[in-house]
Amino acid sequence: MAHDFRKIVSVLAMAISSQGFVFAQDNPEDIALQNDAIENNFYEALKQRAIENYDKAVMAIEQCIELKSDEAAFYYELGKNQLDLKNYTAAEQAFQKSVDLKPNERWYWNGLYDVYYQTKNFEKSIEVVKKLITFDLNMNEDLVSLYMYTNQHDKALALLNEMQKTMVLSEMMEYYRLKIENSERNANLKVEDLEAAIKKDPKNEQLYINLMMFHSANNDENKAFEVAQKLAEEIPNSEWANINLFKFYLQENRADEAIKSMFSIFENNKIDIKIKHRVLNEFLVYVVKTNSHYDELNQAVDYFENDKTINVAKEISKFFYSKANYDKATFYLEKALTNNPNDYESVMLLLDNYVNAQNYEALANRSEILIDLYPSQPKLYYYAGLANNHLGKYKKAVEFLENGLEFVVEDTELEVHFYLQLGEAYRLLKDDKKSKLYYGKAEELVNKKK
Repeated sequence: MAHDFRKIVSVLAMAISSQGFVFAQDNPEDIALQNDAIENNFYEALKQRAIENYDKAVMAIEQCIELKSDEAAFYYELGKNQLDLKNYTAAEQAFQKSVDLKPNERWYWNGLYDVYYQTKNFEKSIEVVKKLITFDLNMNEDLVSLYMYTNQHDKALALLNEMQKTMVLSEMMEYYRLKIENSERNANLKVEDLEAAIKKDPKNEQLYINLMMFHSANNDENKAFEVAQKLAEEIPNSEWANINLFKFYLQENRADEAIKSMFSIFENNKIDIKIKHRVLNEFLVYVVKTNSHYDELNQAVDYFENDKTINVAKEISKFFYSKANYDKATFYLEKALTNNPNDYESVMLLLDNYVNAQNYEALANRSEILIDLYPSQPKLYYYAGLANNHLGKYKKAVEFLENGLEFVVEDTELEVHFYLQLGEAYRLLKDDKKSKLYYGKAEELVNKKK
């Protein structure tokens, strides 16, 4: 299997350039040696990246670049590894070089976009996305989103109008259009003007909506709720009135009616996501206070499964974690990871939650599975060692801890914890010599920190 993989990589390496690896030397043996060196280093870079040893992958691909400095694919591979290391400047330089060498390769532009998006450099993202649109018209949605992030609503609306000529706008694009239109209505109006208009025409639902949108855009949900209350009084059958009804029903402990209003709010695509977050938060507080309706809370969280602004399930899990309700925290962390399995923060929160819950069986099972997915993450080995120590599997604990120590870099606190767990494992294995050795190493590091 390994031989087949190497053969595939060999073919890939030799095919990176459309001309193959061609050098200016006269000696065919020199050319062959350099070709072998490039192939071997490129193979090594792919292998190290596959096991998340990004530093070593960088070193290997830099060797390829030294031998052939005009190969765009090498700089692209370098950029990916630098990005995973969060070396954003180095990643940008590498991707830019690949773009300069091969400007018609879409994936190289995608690399630049990843850097700018992760660093929230939306202005540069806009220029890259404009280029990506020439490869894929669906990138127009990204451009609209970037215009919204940078408050260029006029450009966003113009692009939405162009898109609508040839396609049906997605729900998110329709939401942006509504937000822009409401913003434009409010642009020349002060709060006082809107309030005066409502007094003059109290049955005009759009005036209340405009005022609510205005307050929501300014992150003042309290005032938005006050406007919803007035709307409910004047126009009880308004969908927007559910915002006020929800609050009223909760205060009156009429849970079933509050839940009905809550789901009506969630299903209304015209209501700002911030208001929906506020509604969910108030329901969460009510559920915990009354210790009831957890099933409905779970259903409510599911409404935010595709929320791009916040990982709602993770935030709910943090709330329960802060309340030392580890079972609920675990439940919502599992849900968060179902929605986003690559969220490493959620992974670590889940394992830490198992520790606090003293659920060492679950900690052992999950950490051992995760080591196969993230083989260079030392904390996973630590958790596996800790769990197996508590489960009485001391030899297994030692194996994980000693393997994991190899990946600890410039993290003294974690290194101390490794040594303490190794000292404990060897003590229980009745190997006093090694137990004292590791306890001594832990003490030495602690004293250095003082």
